[in-house]
Amino acid sequence: MADEMINSYVALDLETTGIGARHEKITEIGMVKVIDGEMTDTYHTMVNPHREIPKRIVELTGITDDMVKDAPGIEEILDEVLAFTEDLPLLGHQIIFDYGFLVQAAVNQKRKFEKYGVDTLKLCRYLMPGEEKKNLSAACAYFEVTQDTAHRALSDAYAAHNLYQELKKRFGGERPELFTAKMLQYKAKKERTASKRQKEHLQDLLKYHRIDITVEIDHMSGNEISRMIDKIIFQYGRIPENAKKQG
Repeated sequence: MADEMINSYVALDLETTGIGARHEKITEIGMVKVIDGEMTDTYHTMVNPHREIPKRIVELTGITDDMVKDAPGIEEILDEVLAFTEDLPLLGHQIIFDYGFLVQAAVNQKRKFEKYGVDTLKLCRYLMPGEEKKNLSAACAYFEVTQDTAHRALSDAYAAHNLYQELKKRFGGERPELFTAKMLQYKAKKERTASKRQKEHLQDLLKYHRIDITVEIDHMSGNEISRMIDKIIFQYGRIPENAKKQG
């Protein structure tokens, strides 16, 4: 696989609550299966992140809390998401970003997810003039590749596929080595499961300090709860002993 130009792959794009698979969550998954250069299947789902989507992300993607509130959590659909990719390499614009979220989700479920992949962003860095912007929309515009709705998962997966095919058509003959799949490297550690005691401690702190949070406690990892408890104590202080006794 590492020595030949790939023409069969799964183009992948995710929308998320922010940057960084260790702290943020998936809100949408779009995939396009391509065999010998032809699209054969697609996969699309909204994903409930069990937390409020930040305003800046809503403005960027158009994905609102209402759109994901009845969607499955990633743990409910992970099996079908991974199964869709089969043994094909992944393709995407800055593919390591999207890959990292799936690896983290897999590790959290004690699953292994290892893939080869091709990054259209890296291709654009080789094949576009230095002064040109190289995000997906800019690259599609530069190479005259049609793109439907930017920053939505399935349309961005389609766009990455179409961009790759255009780049391969233009440059594959003279630079075939750029279009080979490389092993994707992303290290993830399983998130610690939150204990009942941790959840109760956080709930007590929130109640005492009258703090509202935008995350569902039952869907927080032990690491996330620990960080939030530390942040609250640093900012607001601990619950006094006499208040604990009264409670």
